[in-house]
Amino acid sequence: MLIGHYNHTLDQKGRVSVPAKYREEMGACFVVSKGYGNCVSGYPLDRWDAWRESVEKLPVSKSRVKRFFLGSAFEVEVDKQGRIILPADLREFAGLETDVVVAGMSDHIEIWSRDKWLDEERRDDEDIEELLGSIEI
Repeated sequence: MLIGHYNHTLDQKGRVSVPAKYREEMGACFVVSKGYGNCVSGYPLDRWDAWRESVEKLPVSKSRVKRFFLGSAFEVEVDKQGRIILPADLREFAGLETDVVVAGMSDHIEIWSRDKWLDEERRDDEDIEELLGSIEI
């Protein structure tokens, strides 16, 4: 299960380390695309295939959703040092420069600029009662 978050640095070549705890589940090759909230989402190949199939079933009136997720998708490979290269388009979309957060979302990961991650955390703290009210256990 992909949980927790880790602070990392994006280097000048656009490389970021995939946390060691995530590597086995993510695999040696996985898919990254635009994510909700101006982050980059990363999906293990089997999870990506399920996600892609559900997006492909959307009616033509939802072509914007298809373009957003499928049109921005790239396969990436984990190098021997445990890093991936994030495409420039995705780095720009998410505002990734140097300090990043890699967060586990159970079945996928998200890569955020550190500043945006902190902003999201502050918003979540303010809205925690509403957020918890939407969970059924």
